[in-house]
Formats: sequence, structure tokens, C-alpha cells
Amino acid sequence: MHITFLLHNAFAVGGTTRTTFNLAAALAERHQVHVTSVFRDRAHPRLEPPPGVRITALVDRRATSPDSTDARGRRAGRHFPHGDSRHHQYHRLAEDRLREWFATCSTDVVISTRAGLNVMLARFGPTSALRIAQEHLVHDALRHSLRRAMRRWYPALDAVVTMTRADAAAYRTGLGLRRPAIRALPNSVPVPGHPVPRRTGNVVMAAGRLTRVKRYDLLIDAFTRIGPEREGWQLHIYGSGPVRRYLETEIERRAMGGHIRLMGQATPLAPKWDTASVAAVTSAQESFGMTLVEAMAHGVPVVSTDCPHGPREIIRDGTDGRLVPRDDVPALSTALAQLMADGALREAMGRNARERAESCFTPDPVARRYETLFDELRHARPPGTPRPVTHHPPRVTPPLPVLRATAGITVRGLRRRLRR
Repeated sequence: MHITFLLHNAFAVGGTTRTTFNLAAALAERHQVHVTSVFRDRAHPRLEPPPGVRITALVDRRATSPDSTDARGRRAGRHFPHGDSRHHQYHRLAEDRLREWFATCSTDVVISTRAGLNVMLARFGPTSALRIAQEHLVHDALRHSLRRAMRRWYPALDAVVTMTRADAAAYRTGLGLRRPAIRALPNSVPVPGHPVPRRTGNVVMAAGRLTRVKRYDLLIDAFTRIGPEREGWQLHIYGSGPVRRYLETEIERRAMGGHIRLMGQATPLAPKWDTASVAAVTSAQESFGMTLVEAMAHGVPVVSTDCPHGPREIIRDGTDGRLVPRDDVPALSTALAQLMADGALREAMGRNARERAESCFTPDPVARRYETLFDELRHARPPGTPRPVTHHPPRVTPPLPVLRATAGITVRGLRRRLRR
């Protein structure tokens, strides 16, 4: 089977790129797998490409590329939905290349990986292929205009995949569509090949883009309450993003520069987990929680806020990590302090965490669940079966004589006459 993933930018670092590469690598052991990136801005991807997986791009944004002088790159697009946060990047050139690729690609399955691309796949995707949309944002985070586009075009898809069961239920209720099928399939992370090291270091680690939704200020507040009491312990936060300066100010204001460090972006991140004894996640919401599973795969117990939607479906509170109420800083401090103080508890939870990651969230089991979905969808829609037509009913305009005859009357009167 030929499987193609469609990414916004496979040459950049991000959670969607990481999990796509993980899944692509597992599927490539049994199938022909291709990754198509709408954009490229460097010669080689920042993340190690999956072995045996070909990566191509549709628009080259490097200054030396002929695409940089194409006039279509300065004209606004017409089809990519405005509700997607990357809308401003989809100029006429990107849309044209994307539609040309849809019209000419030869593949059995297309899996697109962000909401705007999912709409484009539904509208213009190859009719001969299974069209599957991954949703990496929780339903409640979608803009209303994007939800309207989804309700209009998504019936032409074969399936929508969310990262958690809770979000699958939210999409079913929120979109209110009878089709396509909406399934929950988790992201995956590879388990390191080496044994879990003993957690002898005194590091609480957090990782992710430095944005407000990650609420690292809450983590800094919680660690400030207990860090100085735990001699030698430090909080290391990996990542880059728009709130870095704000977080630096918060650390300085609390005089915690000797205990809390902003480590910057680390690629690859995996080796850093071997230096951590506890992982911390304080997000206001998570569509899945790649950081959670990555930490668990390295045998690191996680303390996480019980936010929608991912953590509750990943962590078993008290067994392989701790869940605390989303806005409860004292509870977060208490959970961190418990693990920081008890090495035996850290070791036990770390072993349980790795076992859970291996059984539920490694690439091969997740890839096999995707293969089961492909088989079900092909059985439900054999080759040649027409797709549903998605459109808005045409607006009916009364003939000119009627308009003339009704000139000057009220709207209520016009409606009454038209009903006769």
C-alpha cells in the first residue's frame, strides 16, 4: 500500500512533525510511505527523517529558489480556510501547487495533519485515495469560521482521527456530522534502545514551545514554593517561543535564577530525558501530550495538570505519574515535592511509566491500528464508490417581475406574498 502524509512544513521542528515521522517510520516497514511538505525553508529537515521514507516539498521558501520570485507568492490565496492560524502563509502559489499535487499524486491513502490542510484535502483531494484528516488541535480551540468550513467540507473525507477519545467525542458533538468516521488514535514515540538509567539527578524537566497555553509561569510559581527547600534540585525548561522574556522576568522577580533555567531548544530532545528525574506538564489544554509520552518512554514519572484532553488518557494517577487539578498551584507543588523527596517512588513510577508507553504508545502498535482503520475504510467504500457531494444550496432569487411587484412593501409582506 502507498501511504502519503501531508504536512505544513516537514523541515521545521514541532510535535506534529515528530509524531508524523514516528508513524511514517513504523508504516514504512510494511508499506511504501511518502511525506509531502507544503513548504520547505532549508536543505534538510531539522528532525532525522524516517528511514526509507521519501520527503518532498511543494513550495521552496529559500531565497535562492525560483519560487521566491514567483508573483503568485505575493497574491492572497482563495481556498485555504481563514480560521486556520497559518492562513496567511497559503498564498496563491501554495494553493496552486497543492491543488496540482492533489490532481496528479498516485497514492492509496492521504493523511493530512492540520485543520486547514484537512479542508483542502476534502475539497480537492484525489478521489481514488482514502482521505484521512488528523486533528492535532482540541475541538474547543478551533475558531468558529474553521468549524463552519469543516461542517461544509468534511463529509467528503473518509475519516477524521483525533488524538484522544475525549476529543473524538467533542468533534462528533461539535461538528454534528453523520460522516466521516471519527476515531481516536494516539500519537506515538519510540522507546529508547538502552535500559532506563537510575534517576540519581536532581532535575525536574519540562519541554515544549514557550507559549501561554503551556503556562510555564504556573510551573515556575509551583517550583519556587519548594525548590529552595530541596537542596540541589533544579527546574530545566526546554523550548523557545514568544513568552521567553516574560518567563525570564518571572524567574528574576522570584530570585530563582540559581534554581530555574530556560535551556532553549534542544534537537533532538530525547537525550535530555535521561538527565531528568521528574517531568512536569502544566498546560491549560493538550490535544494529546507528546511530552508526557516521551518522558514516560524514558522511564521518567510525570506530574501533569488534569487538563483537557490528553493527560487523563495517558497517566494513571499514582501508578506512573500524578494528575493534579488544572489551576491548583499548591497541589502541583505538593505532587512535585512528593516525587522529589522519594527516590524509591520515582523509580517505581518510572518503571510503570515505561511499561505503559511500550504497551500503548510505541509506533508499531499505533501503526497497526492505522492499518486496521485503512482496511475498514476500504471495505466501507470499495474502489469506484462515489463520494458525497458537499455544497451549500443555491440561493433562490425571485424573478424580476416579482421584485418589481413587491417594491415598497415590508419584509414581512414580501415573505407572505412569496409563500402564496
